[in-house]
Amino acid sequence: MSLEEAFEETKKELTITTDQLNEITNHFVDELNKGASVNGGNIPMIPSWVLNYPTGNETGEYLAIDLGGTNLRVVLVTLLGEGKFKFSSEKYPIPEPMRTGNSPDELFDFIALNLHNFVISQFGEINKIEKPLPLGFTFSYPALQTAINTGVLKTWTKGFDIDGVEGNDVVPILQNSINKLKTPINVVALINDTTGTLVASKYSDNKTIMGLIFGTGVNGAYYDMANEIPKLHGKLPDDIVENNEPMAINCEYGAFDNEWKVLPRTKYDIQIDNESPRPGEQFYEKMIAGYYLGEVLRLILLDYYSKNLIFKDQNIKPLQVPFAMDTSYPSRIEEAKDKSFIDELFLESFNIKITSIERNLIHDLCILIGTRAARLSVCGIAAICKKRNYTSGHCASDGSVFNRYPNFKSRAHNALNDIFQWNCDTKDYPIQLIHAEDGSGVGAAIIACLTEKRLEQGKSVGIKSKI
Repeated sequence: MSLEEAFEETKKELTITTDQLNEITNHFVDELNKGASVNGGNIPMIPSWVLNYPTGNETGEYLAIDLGGTNLRVVLVTLLGEGKFKFSSEKYPIPEPMRTGNSPDELFDFIALNLHNFVISQFGEINKIEKPLPLGFTFSYPALQTAINTGVLKTWTKGFDIDGVEGNDVVPILQNSINKLKTPINVVALINDTTGTLVASKYSDNKTIMGLIFGTGVNGAYYDMANEIPKLHGKLPDDIVENNEPMAINCEYGAFDNEWKVLPRTKYDIQIDNESPRPGEQFYEKMIAGYYLGEVLRLILLDYYSKNLIFKDQNIKPLQVPFAMDTSYPSRIEEAKDKSFIDELFLESFNIKITSIERNLIHDLCILIGTRAARLSVCGIAAICKKRNYTSGHCASDGSVFNRYPNFKSRAHNALNDIFQWNCDTKDYPIQLIHAEDGSGVGAAIIACLTEKRLEQGKSVGIKSKI
């Protein structure tokens, strides 16, 4: 096989046709419905207990925190009404030893202390605060929620492993640490960042129909009607049933098609899955998320090398290290206006000298990988649109791939047009991907606002909560 023949074979494997887009989307709709059913499915379809749409007229001051992998982010959001807001924030690095331990006190006391100091920096003396500040807690770890103000941690991820938290509700653990310092804060909502993206964007733009993350991982959230969520039948409080209120659904659809019925996986995708910490899970995510795109490129190049098609008579040991290429590699390679940058990148990163033919090959492979990811990414969007009968609206999108990967947005729009056959100018497409508002900060604060109002009105915020 020649290098040209090998490339043509790879091109065929990585090209997603319109027929494939439609087949994947239709199966996606089935999987969304299955996930929302009583028996469930691959896609968790998690009820968030974020009830009601924001009107854009909400006002007031609300706190939010985001417990990330390496940093704690604290935000004060002032909702101004008319879809407007302002905010100030601080980041606090989480010390490495604090991510593991025998007791939750050290981490949650650290969060509470930084919250306390942040509130003082914003308001001055604590005793000047007339009533407790509502707090939205963005906790992007697997948690079971039976109410908006509860969250039982299933398992730590992102390098955290602290005894005494898994299997317990993290909200009272945090509230207890806050109470030790007598800080006037009430934790009223526990949220996922994708749900926050949906709500924050809908506050500023009432055309928002879903919130999306295209980053290290992928996810989507949208509003469904509470009475139309089969897995909640018989579990909803009377007031929610009577009003059939809208509830945000956190899809967690990176797990789409784990049964491998429609996704056109290549041998490279299969290798990535087999060598991952959790083989057989998150098939969809492993084909389109930022964590994996550089690895696809690396594996293709290693395959070509094994066939003696490229990098002849060179030591490629540095390239043989798993994930030696993060997604910045294909992103920067495709974006480079001067292709000599690719020569410099491979020499500096892997001590590999490339020829002009290899340079063009690598550039073209990056285009194929980026295009495939963008086209597959929209199947989740199209499926939600079909499930909810959306024919127009804005898809609020965030994440490093959406924000930084070259041509992702235009490729996604082209794929949506292939599915829906709008046949009009791109600017007139009725469904558009737009930049999202800050979900983990502003979104968490708005959700805290919506929850506070429900609690004040004595409305339910969960399966058994009627306060």
